[in-house]
Formats: sequence, C-alpha cells, structure tokens
Amino acid sequence: MKLVISVVQDKDSNRLSGALIKEGFRATKLASTGGFLRAGNTTFMIGVEDERVSEVMQIIQNNCKVREQMVTPVSPMGGTTDSYIPFPVEVQVGGAAVFVVPVEKFEHY
Repeated sequence: MKLVISVVQDKDSNRLSGALIKEGFRATKLASTGGFLRAGNTTFMIGVEDERVSEVMQIIQNNCKVREQMVTPVSPMGGTTDSYIPFPVEVQVGGAAVFVVPVEKFEHY
C-alpha cells in the first residue's frame, strides 16, 4: 500500500476531487498555503494499493495544469521601501507536487 500526497492549487482542487471520486478513489483534503506566493493550496492524501498508484498519478496529471500568472513581489525586508518599485512578474503556478510514500501499516476503525 502507498500514500499519495498531492499538493495542488485551489483552482484545481474541485476538478481533481471529482475525478478521484468518479474513479472510485477516496481522498482526505487538507487546506494548505504555499510559501512562495502565499496562495491557497489543497493537499490530498490518498491511500491506494501499489498496483493502482499509476492510475492515481494519471488522474492528478490530467486535472492539475500549470498556468502562467502575473504577481507583484512583496517589498524587501529590512531595507528602505522609498526606492522600491514593485514590477509584476510572470510565474508558473498550478500543477501538482506529488509524493508517494510506502505505508507500513494501515488500520481502519
């Protein structure tokens, strides 16, 4: 058995959740926040048998897309902000960060 931990952007959360349910997978959803953009994320924890890991990975890949987004950087810490003019920059957001870890023991009560 494996535990698939997938961190996805909130915009992809509902689509991924629906796709997992449609294919018969159960997942626990946790609200989380990204460190770089401080944007909302959803972390999915999915317990799955070893032979179905690739199926879950494909569902995640099909439903979590990378997109471009314009962001304005935060002002520098500790320096003067008088001469700081924030210019928006384009960054890639979305997609999914996925971790697959072995489960030594699983019990359901």
